[in-house]
Amino acid sequence: QVQLVESGGGLVQAGGSLRLSCAASGRTFSRYIMAWFRQAPGKERDFVATISASGVNIYYADSVKGRFTISRDNAKNTVYLQMNSLKPEDTAVYYCGAAASIISMRAKDYGYWGQGTQVTVSS
Repeated sequence: QVQLVESGGGLVQAGGSLRLSCAASGRTFSRYIMAWFRQAPGKERDFVATISASGVNIYYADSVKGRFTISRDNAKNTVYLQMNSLKPEDTAVYYCGAAASIISMRAKDYGYWGQGTQVTVSS
C-alpha cells in the first residue's frame, strides 16, 4: 500500500506558476506509476499527466502540454507537477494517484489517491 499527501496549491494570477508535490509513504514508491489528475466543481476527475515508475515514460493531457512538467524523485518518495503559464481554466482540485501495474490516463486505473490540493488561477 501507499499513502499520498499533496501540497503546494494556492491562489495565483493568470500567467503565474505553482509547483505541486505529492509525498508518498512506504518503501515501494519506486514501483508505482504516478499521475496527476484534476477535478473542477461539478466535473469529472480529468487526467493531467503521468510518469512511469522509472521516470522514462511521461504523458500529458493536450490542455497542459508545454506548460506543465511532471517529475519524480524516487529517493524522496515524491512526485512533482511544475505548472507554468497558468490559466483560469486550470482552476481545480489537483490529486495525485498511484497505480501498481499499467500506465494509464484513466482515473479508475489508479488505486491510491491523496486528499487533493486546491489550485485557483485568477484572471
